[in-house]
Amino acid sequence: MQEQNTAAGPAAAAAPPALKGPALALLTFAAALSTFMEILDITIANVSIPTIAGALGVSTSQGTWIISAYSVAAAIAVPLTGWLAKRVGEIKLFVISVLAFTLMSAIAAFSVNLPMLVVCRLLQGLVSGPMVPLSQTLLVRNFPPEKRGAAMGLWAMTVILAPIAGPLLGGYISDNYHWSWIFLINIPIGLFGGITVWTLMRNRESATVKAPLDITGLALMVVGIGSLQLMLEIGKDYDWFASPFITALGVIAVVALTFFIAWVLTSNHPIVDLSLFRDRNYRFGVVLLSVGFMTYFGSVVVFPLWLQMVMGYTAAQSGAAMAPIGIFTLILSPIIGRNITRLNLRVLATFAFIVMGAVSLWNTHMSLDVGFWDIVNPRLVQGIGMACFFLPVQSLMLSNITPDLMAAASGLSNFLRTLGAAMGTAISVTMWEHLSTNHHARLTENVSAYSPLSNDYLRSLQAGGMSLEQAYAVVERTINAQSYMLATNEFFLYCAVAFFALTGIVWLTKPKKMASAPMAH
Repeated sequence: MQEQNTAAGPAAAAAPPALKGPALALLTFAAALSTFMEILDITIANVSIPTIAGALGVSTSQGTWIISAYSVAAAIAVPLTGWLAKRVGEIKLFVISVLAFTLMSAIAAFSVNLPMLVVCRLLQGLVSGPMVPLSQTLLVRNFPPEKRGAAMGLWAMTVILAPIAGPLLGGYISDNYHWSWIFLINIPIGLFGGITVWTLMRNRESATVKAPLDITGLALMVVGIGSLQLMLEIGKDYDWFASPFITALGVIAVVALTFFIAWVLTSNHPIVDLSLFRDRNYRFGVVLLSVGFMTYFGSVVVFPLWLQMVMGYTAAQSGAAMAPIGIFTLILSPIIGRNITRLNLRVLATFAFIVMGAVSLWNTHMSLDVGFWDIVNPRLVQGIGMACFFLPVQSLMLSNITPDLMAAASGLSNFLRTLGAAMGTAISVTMWEHLSTNHHARLTENVSAYSPLSNDYLRSLQAGGMSLEQAYAVVERTINAQSYMLATNEFFLYCAVAFFALTGIVWLTKPKKMASAPMAH
């Protein structure tokens, strides 16, 4: 015992002083910027698929593998963050992840064919997994409890704003520059982030534990999560479970994940620590985070589709209409972060879901003749809800997690948040198209040779110089537009129900008195 104390003495004396002032601000900026780069890369390529596919001489449907490869690999890598951080060290793992991501971005920019680009995107996804959860962990570890809220407010902005900035930036680059700049812009950001964090933190590495690798758990997780993510990514293109391939992926995912859960609950060294869910706040916080992002991402996907397919907006115009979500998010997130210890987290999260539910109800009153500002105004208000949603829910979720479990808890929650967003994207597009098909069928029932109103409308079109075939084509376009409009309104009604339902789950958490931003220990 005496030898242990003696050994500990010099180590404690040699411990570097806590970061303060400009150094702490620089660490925050580097970590947040690295997070922004990784999340941006998830969405920036989406709008550029047609451009990239054309340049590489493949079809757009083949080009979507650029997205799928990244998403599947990232989904597998994120839950491994906790185990890797204990084995390698949080600082070293974060820096390796950032620099490897930067390297893969550089190679991807010079891809000469689709297979090369898909492999690069696959490797990008694999190395990106620890970046988001560890950036959060670094800030928590290095800020004093009273300032963690402000730091997490800045970090939260990157998570919310990056998915909005991605399509805007990707569309602009595709329209004005070579597609490779989508990946080249990562190089200065990644080098700055990785080098800065290493310079500031290399003497502050976390403790490492040589825990054995759970090969069985890893294999089950790779198969289960990989199958599930791939099913979500390409299910729409294969008409979902009408396809034997998608059905097989679904069955494999369910079986593998069932065995995976059973395995890790009984393993001595589980690859993912599911015991975290025993904590009440973490359990319900993950539900709030995942379902909240699932609903939010569903709306973020459907709204620009409606603008472009129905309202005739260009990609740039639809991006400009969606961008105002970020205005109040940018303004309010740091303010909420600085004052998080003084705020009632449950009241703030409830307010956020009420605002987002109200905005969804607002969207149900859209019509085909709405103007640009009628579209922008709800987006502005939605930014208030997003600013009040993410950070309070994060704080509630992680309020009881100890520092040694922070990397594992952040990795698992970020994985489930990302999975929720992927599910929201897949479910929302399928639901929207299904609803539009139903509305199209109902509207078509009212158009017939025996309907006086239909005949009057056709005659008025023909009186304007159209042939009968042209008049019927106009009627069909009108029915299509109206059916998608009705589907959009109905979809946002379901979003409103989901957001309002989450307000009840908020009150199942039990935050500590004077709870602060994650992790005031």
